[in-house]
Amino acid sequence: MKRIFSGVQPTGNLHLGNYLGAIRNFVRLQDDYECIFCVVDMHAITVWQDPKQLVDNTREVVASYLAAGVDPKKHIIFNQSQVSAHAELGWIFNCVSRIGWLNRMTQFKDKAGKNREKASTGLYVYPNLMAADILAYKATHVPVGEDQKQHLELTRDIAIKFNNDFNVDLFPVPEPLIFGAATRIMSLRDGSKKMSKSDPSDYSRITMMDDADTVAKKVKKATSDQHLIPGLDILDENGVLPAEIRKDRPEAFNLLSIYAALQDQELSGVLSEFEGKGFADFKKSLTDVAVSKLGPMGEEMKRLMDDKSHVDAVLKDGADRAAALAAPVMKEVFDAVGFLRP
Repeated sequence: MKRIFSGVQPTGNLHLGNYLGAIRNFVRLQDDYECIFCVVDMHAITVWQDPKQLVDNTREVVASYLAAGVDPKKHIIFNQSQVSAHAELGWIFNCVSRIGWLNRMTQFKDKAGKNREKASTGLYVYPNLMAADILAYKATHVPVGEDQKQHLELTRDIAIKFNNDFNVDLFPVPEPLIFGAATRIMSLRDGSKKMSKSDPSDYSRITMMDDADTVAKKVKKATSDQHLIPGLDILDENGVLPAEIRKDRPEAFNLLSIYAALQDQELSGVLSEFEGKGFADFKKSLTDVAVSKLGPMGEEMKRLMDDKSHVDAVLKDGADRAAALAAPVMKEVFDAVGFLRP
């Protein structure tokens, strides 16, 4: 069976965008792939993290995996720092990767901003560690969003260069898994901004730990507009909503897109269903869908966060199984580069 590696950073306060963009897809991959799902805590510390909060955030990601429906017995769930192969292979890839490659990584430029000279070196070489995460398990496929495509290309380059440099056929060249048109989830208060855990308003986002009542309140208070819901005539010949039309009514199309994503529908289906209706009526339907899909998951996440021993046991079991998979790969790597290990 083909093998997937993917991970989520433990930055806390996971929200609807994290669920629809990544975690829900993890659940759907389980029947067709051997899955390794990681909490990438080593990546998280490329920027400052409160140590105690990092522990809680790590458990929160695991709880989100479990509450969404990932099976920890069938697949592997663990946190990155428990398996030394990530750091060991990351260093080797620091020596294989080229500075020119890293200089082209746009995410470093975005995150470092104007204070690039004060950014951590970890943030700069982060893509090499991401390559190590994937290749330590010889993963064949990686689910990627728009912001990670460039990093996967680097992983592919590193795999090819390592194999060529050391004259081995050791690493596969992993393929991206792209799930159609990604749903870009925006703030419930301002449809021009991405949904974010850093927004000061709790009503800007639905978190994965929100219970049914909280989800309902947030949908009710979500910003929409006074116009009626349009029909299919606003879509282009490919059935896609033109960017300029979305820009004119960002809050309206954000809510319509959320409904479509939760219902596994195309936007065209939602427009057909609600054409000519106002948002007062539409929000009732959106509330029903959001509460039924997200409410039980939020309750289960809260239960799991109160059962730390169970979450930690899942991580320990997953780390042991991940380390066992990585060990023979690392032996091949050490032999290839000439590391003597009597």
